[in-house]
Amino acid sequence: MTNHIVLYEPLMPANTGNIARTCAATGSTLDLIYPLGFELSDRNMKRAGLDYWDNVNLVEHDDLNAFMATLPDTQHLYLISKFSDLVYTDQDFSDTEVDHYFMFGKETTGLPEDFMQKYHDRCLRIPMTDKVRALNLANSVAIVIYEAVRQQHFTGLEEHHVYPHDKWK
Repeated sequence: MTNHIVLYEPLMPANTGNIARTCAATGSTLDLIYPLGFELSDRNMKRAGLDYWDNVNLVEHDDLNAFMATLPDTQHLYLISKFSDLVYTDQDFSDTEVDHYFMFGKETTGLPEDFMQKYHDRCLRIPMTDKVRALNLANSVAIVIYEAVRQQHFTGLEEHHVYPHDKWK
């Protein structure tokens, strides 16, 4: 089982760098759908991801159709959008025998409307007030992926850590 964070045409390198770090922390694959609003070598993205890039399974896709062609089916594809009545915490992500794909849209315009309409039953939202247009992309990714790994009982993740010189001992 692999969790995939799928970014559709991301624009901001710092967001993508922070998301890459979250992928390294959760063992998730980072799927990037082109075009990107930056170069993968962007120093802001590298700095936001720190030295964790070697621990990120990065998969690049030429476009949305190329990404969709890699899916065995859409049963475990989830489109994260404010334009849904389904809340992400009401979805069951607990199956550790399948890959889960969490797709997030471009920072400025989200996911394409026709794509969302086609997969309206796969759309999930993060509840929020009407005082903001949207949450930060990196924050949204962290909220959703940590709900998924919680439901998966943090499989493969370290739940306890002891430093060599633990100040608590």
